[in-house]
Amino acid sequence: MKNMFLLGECMIELMTTSSNTMKQSFAGDVFNTAVYLKRTFADVNVQLVTAVGKDPFSLNMIQYFKDENIGTDLVFTSDTKIPGLYSIQLDEHGERSFTYWRENAAARQVMQHIQSEQIAQLSAGDMFFFSGISLAVVEPQARNDFWSMVKQLKASGVQIVFDPNYRPRLWQSPNEAKAQFELAFHAADTLLPGIDDFEQLYAINNAADMIGFLAPFGIDELIIKNGPESVVALFNQSEPVEFKVKPVTNVVDTTSAGDSFNGVYLGARMNGIAVLDAINLASKSAAFVIQHKGAIVDKVEFNQFSKTLSLS
Repeated sequence: MKNMFLLGECMIELMTTSSNTMKQSFAGDVFNTAVYLKRTFADVNVQLVTAVGKDPFSLNMIQYFKDENIGTDLVFTSDTKIPGLYSIQLDEHGERSFTYWRENAAARQVMQHIQSEQIAQLSAGDMFFFSGISLAVVEPQARNDFWSMVKQLKASGVQIVFDPNYRPRLWQSPNEAKAQFELAFHAADTLLPGIDDFEQLYAINNAADMIGFLAPFGIDELIIKNGPESVVALFNQSEPVEFKVKPVTNVVDTTSAGDSFNGVYLGARMNGIAVLDAINLASKSAAFVIQHKGAIVDKVEFNQFSKTLSLS
């Protein structure tokens, strides 16, 4: 069995359903990725690395992890903190905007719980995934510990995977984000950036320039997500390959487009599926997800959809 560890934050999600009503659920980019990976590839051991509180929301959150068959061995508990919270507002095109309350989130202190014993557990994994949001959430004074951990995992043969997922409001400045992302680019074996992230942070708005920018980092597998249009892949020291994405006419909610893509892509690669076939599966999954409301699609509906995928 393959072992996947994902470090990040799961939050309380509030989705507006009418002018005075909101629906509560749980989501977060890394958690969403974990869910779609596990739902599609049940044979992968998926473990979330995060911290929650002891409040009722936290207890419900942990139960939700278990309901999704996501391991909780490295879900730590804070005596004083609680999960972060965010609300989503959707426009008529399914594009979303967010409001966050996360300054005192338990997940910000996740590195306080990771000692040599936990690093040994992580070192036994096949893959370790984190995002730009994961980096922003980790307390600045704990980031040296984070990078020390990543260095140890890489030295142990764990494949390091990074999705920049840039959110300007989570960083004190663009330069702070750039400094952390540079460390991530050096560490990553696989990189899953979106062109929109690079446009915001680096004023780079096309795959060719992204490939040139990232060339000095020597990344083994570069998968560039160009929104609804295409995915550009660079791997095995070959020429870039563009995979055209089939347009979706009924876009309801793009919240988890990239997360579902990441989860299915990484699960496919862990199961030995070739890069372009993995992109095809991931693109189909993202297209399905964005036709539904909320970050996590109803389990029964998604499982019915996943049966239509060729996973071998």
